[in-house]
Amino acid sequence: QVQMVESGGGLVQAGGSLRLSCATSGRTLKFYNVGWFRQAPGKEREFVAAITWTGVSTVYGDSVKGRFTISNDNAKTTVHLQMTSLKPEDTAVYYCARGWGTIAAGYADWGQGTQVTVSS
Repeated sequence: QVQMVESGGGLVQAGGSLRLSCATSGRTLKFYNVGWFRQAPGKEREFVAAITWTGVSTVYGDSVKGRFTISNDNAKTTVHLQMTSLKPEDTAVYYCARGWGTIAAGYADWGQGTQVTVSS
C-alpha cells in the first residue's frame, strides 16, 4: 500500500487558477501511473489526467485539455496538477491515485480527496 495525500483545493472564481499536489509515501511509484480523478455530486468519477513515474508521458481527459497540466517533482514523490482557466463545471472533489490507465478501476491506492469549488 501507498499513502496518497491531496492538498491545494479551495474556492476560486471562474477564470482563476489552482495548483493541487499529491504527496506519496510508503511504496515506490516506479512503473505506475499517478492519476487525477474528480467526482461532482450526482456524477460518476471522471478521469482528469495521469503521468508516468518518469514524467515523460502524460494524458488528459477531454474536458481539461489545454487548461490543466500534470507534472511530478525531481524526487518523483509528489505529483502536481496545475489548473488554469477554471470553470464552474470543474467543481468537484479531486482525487489522486496510483495505478494504470484512464479508468478508476485501474487504480488501487487512493487519497481522500480535496474539494475544488469554482464560482461563476
